[in-house]
Formats: sequence, structure tokens, C-alpha cells
Amino acid sequence: MVSSQVIQTTEELLRPILEPKKLELVDVEYVKEGKNWFLRVYIDKPGGVDITECGEVSEELSEKLDSTDPIKEAYFLEVSSPGVERP
Repeated sequence: MVSSQVIQTTEELLRPILEPKKLELVDVEYVKEGKNWFLRVYIDKPGGVDITECGEVSEELSEKLDSTDPIKEAYFLEVSSPGVERP
């Protein structure tokens, strides 16, 4: 699947996960680094997000990605805050 399609599908799957938690989607990246693919999701809210929130979003998104299977190659899913240097 083309990178832009992976990002679009991921964003669509994230909306119903983030909205009830009052979290904002900052960015989604699907990149190859070396021989590994990474799907990175950056979330935020006023006051910042914590590791528990990132873990919950990661778990819920992982389940949705497994059931819809939009990405054929192996990849690592990372959910985090954009940090202080937020774009």
C-alpha cells in the first residue's frame, strides 16, 4: 500500500478512538528506516498526553489495524506525543 493511503486509512481508524478521549491527532508518518517500516502516530491535548493515553491509543489502533489489515508488510507501531517541539 502506498504511504499516503496508509496514512489516510490510519487517520480514519484513529478518529473514533481519539474523539471520546478528547485527544488531537497531530501527525501520522509511515516511513522506512533501514529495513524496517514504522507507523508513527503523534497525539496531543491541552496539558499534554501521558504514557497511559499513548498506550491505550496504541492498543485500540493496533486492534483496528489487525482487523482491517491495510498494511501488508511488517511494521512497528509507535504512538507518542509530539513533544515540546510540536509542529
